[in-house]
Amino acid sequence: MVTAVLNCGVFTAPAQTRRSSRNGPVSQPKQNPRCSGGWSGVVTYKKVLKDSLESDEPGIRKAIDRISHKTSRDYEYTGKAIVDGKDPQNAVVNTTVNLNDVDLQWGEEKVFDTCNARESGHWFFITGTDSRHTTATATGPATSFNLYVDEMNGRYNFGFRFPDAAGTYKREQHIQRSGHCQPKNNEPYDKSENEPTRIEGETVSVNSQKIDPENPDTLSGTVTGGDDGTGKVRTFVWTVTWTFTRCPESLLVTDIKFEDMRVPDWNAWKEVTENQSTIDGNIVRITAKVLNLSSEIKFPEVKLIETYKGDKWDGAKKDKPIDSSTVRLEPGEEREVEWIWKSDGYAWYNDGRPRLVQRMRAEAWDNNKMKDSRTENIRVAPKPIVFVAGIWSSPRSFEVYQNILTLSHSYDWKAATFTRISQRTSPASVYDNADDLAEFIKATQKKHNAWHVDMVAHSSGGLVGRLYIHKEMEILPDHKPVVKHFLMLGTPNLGVPCADSMKYNDAFDGTMRTAKELMPEEMARFNQFVKERKGTNFSVLIGNGSQILCSGWEPGDGFVSIESARGNVSDHEYTSDSHPDLVDPKHFGTFMKKRLVTGPMATYPLFPGVLVVD
Repeated sequence: MVTAVLNCGVFTAPAQTRRSSRNGPVSQPKQNPRCSGGWSGVVTYKKVLKDSLESDEPGIRKAIDRISHKTSRDYEYTGKAIVDGKDPQNAVVNTTVNLNDVDLQWGEEKVFDTCNARESGHWFFITGTDSRHTTATATGPATSFNLYVDEMNGRYNFGFRFPDAAGTYKREQHIQRSGHCQPKNNEPYDKSENEPTRIEGETVSVNSQKIDPENPDTLSGTVTGGDDGTGKVRTFVWTVTWTFTRCPESLLVTDIKFEDMRVPDWNAWKEVTENQSTIDGNIVRITAKVLNLSSEIKFPEVKLIETYKGDKWDGAKKDKPIDSSTVRLEPGEEREVEWIWKSDGYAWYNDGRPRLVQRMRAEAWDNNKMKDSRTENIRVAPKPIVFVAGIWSSPRSFEVYQNILTLSHSYDWKAATFTRISQRTSPASVYDNADDLAEFIKATQKKHNAWHVDMVAHSSGGLVGRLYIHKEMEILPDHKPVVKHFLMLGTPNLGVPCADSMKYNDAFDGTMRTAKELMPEEMARFNQFVKERKGTNFSVLIGNGSQILCSGWEPGDGFVSIESARGNVSDHEYTSDSHPDLVDPKHFGTFMKKRLVTGPMATYPLFPGVLVVD
């Protein structure tokens, strides 16, 4: 049997390479020469209790008297142990401990009674508060530390005890009385205590943990206990998290964390976990933790690198440095290093292929030598597409697009079809729909946590989109518009020559409000004022296979002329399809995708000019 015991034992196991991530190993283990040291690492412990209770019950005379209580307990004990196992026979374990315990109680008793037979009665009150606050800290060595590693059976155990913590215990008691018959019974009661206290150190015991056969030189994990899972028993909940490394360097990269901002609160950060994705265009905060296991002050350079190693298609690409920072670490100190990363284009490769995962590596360097590194993955989903149907057409014409987006990238690419939020007297108006579209886009951003979206609009839906961009759309604190790309399919930007004849068509709204809005002279006034694009990229798809009879055989899609659909947008394409068929899914591949898909270099080679802003 091959075993390793740290502190009170011997170390005989051969060392192997230590490299993995929470998303799987990035290299195969290989044999290295046996090291002379043992296991080093860090253990964090947290024990918490957050509890509250309220009651309101009858007193002696149930119909009148009341007794009310409120209690709350906010307890948090945190400890950290830094294990230096260079000498496997005598591990050095330095710890820090912090305790904060706030216990609050409030009570009120109401009794309706009399002081003599001549009065009809009045209320007797007793109100009291009792607050207890304990704080304590400790630094120093742990006691009874033991790490036992059984490599033959693939299991390990460890345990130790934190030192006792010294601190203070404060208590404030206050009671107020009123209404009692004897004046002395209405006197208040106040008492204050402020005394030194000592809190026993918590004991940590972790048993029968599995060794990762792909990464046997790293022991890491998290266990939680104390919660029965029923929600009925309020008790202390504790969590132990640990990472041990065999024969490590003096500097370790112990963690990488990704966070993005929660819509709509700029600078409200929330972690992006393994099972989640951020959205293309979101700003991501990347945090790496670096631990100094030496007995000396260190000034490591911590580098953030975009790496392709382990990628199925681009594993041979060179790593790309993103940023670096130099930090000061005291002996045994662990610090966080933060970078801000812009995810624009990272849902795709520069050649238009979907990028399902992005690999980031943090490296710790000392004296021009890399001491440790850690690689983690983050998923970046494409921006949601908001589809806007024509005012007289059904949003159901876009239902098929969710399947198309899923097949083109993954289920992370979301379609959101605009439906009017409010019920208005004239729901077909361009102006009313623009207000509703603004609310719909805000809801879509919040639902998918996407600070930026793309938009595809058919027919008069394009006018709704234009008005939204001009009137409602924000320029975010990153100086970019909410809508990055806006694609119009057969939009009558210059009006419809035959709009005045629609009053004879029962399919349109009886008020004729929208039909009048599409008349060329009305659209001329619309275009005079609706000009702002705010950095959004405009593109149009123009139908040119039909004639518009009422305007003298003018070429177009049967409803909108070529000139009207083109407007003053320089990026445009033509199709022989008629107006209703411009929403056909075939146009996703021929027109939409090559404008919506952009890689980190902000280009898609199949259509290199799509980012021209008119």
